[in-house]
Amino acid sequence: MPEHSNSPPQPAPSKPVVKRRRVSVSWVWAVPIVAAAIGISMLIHSQKQVGPKITVTFLTGDGLTENKTEVRYKNVVIGKVTTITLHEDRSRVDVAIALVASAKPFAASDSRFWVVRPRIGAGGISGLDTLFSGAFIGAEAGEATNTQDAFTGLENPPPITFREQGTRYELHSDTLGSLDIGSGLYYRRILVGQVVSYHLSPDGKGVDLKLFVNAPYDKFVTADTRFWNASGVAVNLGADGMKISTESLAAILAGGIAFVEPQYSTSVEQSKADAKFTLFVDQSAAEAANGAPHYIRMRFDQPLRGLAVGAPVEFHGVSIGQVVSIDLDYDLVTQKFPTLVGAVIYPNKLGKFYQAIVSNPVVIKAEGGKPGWLLAKLVEQGLRAQAKTGSLLTGQLYVSMDIEPDAAPVLFDFKAQPLEVPTIEGGFDKLQDQVQATVEKISKVPFDDIGINLNVGLLEARKTLKEVNDSLLPEFDQTLKETNIAVKQISDTVLPELHDTLVETHKTMALTSDILAEDSAPRQEVGELIDETARTVRSVRVLTDFLARHPEALIRGRVKDKQPDGYQSSPSYSRDIEKEPKP
Repeated sequence: MPEHSNSPPQPAPSKPVVKRRRVSVSWVWAVPIVAAAIGISMLIHSQKQVGPKITVTFLTGDGLTENKTEVRYKNVVIGKVTTITLHEDRSRVDVAIALVASAKPFAASDSRFWVVRPRIGAGGISGLDTLFSGAFIGAEAGEATNTQDAFTGLENPPPITFREQGTRYELHSDTLGSLDIGSGLYYRRILVGQVVSYHLSPDGKGVDLKLFVNAPYDKFVTADTRFWNASGVAVNLGADGMKISTESLAAILAGGIAFVEPQYSTSVEQSKADAKFTLFVDQSAAEAANGAPHYIRMRFDQPLRGLAVGAPVEFHGVSIGQVVSIDLDYDLVTQKFPTLVGAVIYPNKLGKFYQAIVSNPVVIKAEGGKPGWLLAKLVEQGLRAQAKTGSLLTGQLYVSMDIEPDAAPVLFDFKAQPLEVPTIEGGFDKLQDQVQATVEKISKVPFDDIGINLNVGLLEARKTLKEVNDSLLPEFDQTLKETNIAVKQISDTVLPELHDTLVETHKTMALTSDILAEDSAPRQEVGELIDETARTVRSVRVLTDFLARHPEALIRGRVKDKQPDGYQSSPSYSRDIEKEPKP
């Protein structure tokens, strides 16, 4: 039993009080909490900034680096390259790109991507800044509504952007020449566009080029517009001298195309997009074109050295086309090699003549609408083709078509394909034939015999001259000396005597002049003597006339006062007596 004691009683134990420990947060935990919050916010922000992921395929990954190469648009970063891997066929490189959220339009199916590197091309030098910053990928957002995640990258930057205002056209040319993507397009020597692409024609017989004409210059492209290759420097040496023409320095280096509308053009409406035009070789060929072209062929029997593709074809001195081919043929009958010349002509260049015939339904109906009937009419009138010399300095030839009224008739086949225009020998060829005939005649002259005869003649002449020198000249010299002595004697003797005689003669003439003066007595006496002589002569003449009429007077004498019976004096006798001068 429990032991009792005298000690005071102890109070009953109370309910134990449980004290709770106060929780305190240390400042040490603030740093990771803030870091976690920042990380979460950055994660959320980065998730909001993440855009679409795409893959672009390039031929090579030269200059591209994972997690470093940027994708830029207008020099603004819109993405970054994440990985670079080989394509499945190992012919290309797949570049994975992570775009930012604001770059979602760049996922459109028609978006374009290319690598920007230092380049020297038709458009100039570009990408020089990448020499220091490294290559980057350029981008251009498309306009399509559907999106995709795989693209094929461009190997060259696009010449134009989707949002650039302008119109695209297509040109067809026989060859590309020095043209390239980015080659300039010029209108009146002002840069108004460029070449954006080119490819072979489907038939492989030419090249099709795509042009982009910037607005507002595209309104000048009409249905009559002519395009020509303006690359390099055009040097023409013809009858008018040397002509040098070019569009610009850029066209010389990188090629270019020029266009203009003809002066006579009445078309003012702009051509529709993707309209097709012909690219001519040069401006002359472009200006010669008018309407639909027609291919013709000509057969020349003479050599055509100096005739080249592109040479003009003229009618009445006006260019209506150009030569497009020159080939040889063989004639089994004559066993010769004629030259076949193909040319493209434009009948519209004939002006009102062509328009009047084509638009005349009566003529068309009469000809049955057969192709070539217009050319057949011209051939019937004497149309002939000739190869003429355009420049004597260079020897270049051109084809001249003209009406020859005296041309021999030929059989023209208007069903032939192509149509063949008859030819005649050119004037220069005739001149050459004449010169050749003259040369042949000259070659027949016996120059050797003439030379021998001339040599013999010269020998004979030399002998004659020797004889003259040996014999005649000494005698001639002696004769000259004797002549000189005789002249000296005449000068010493004869001339003084002649001088004295002339003096005496002069004195006599002076004296005679004094005697014959009007107031001198000798002259008066001479005058009276002359008068008496005249009267005597007159009396003798009267007496002679009287005796001729009255010969009986010599027997009877002069009877006047006492006349015999039956005698009647003659009236004429009386008149003669009366006329007799009194003494």
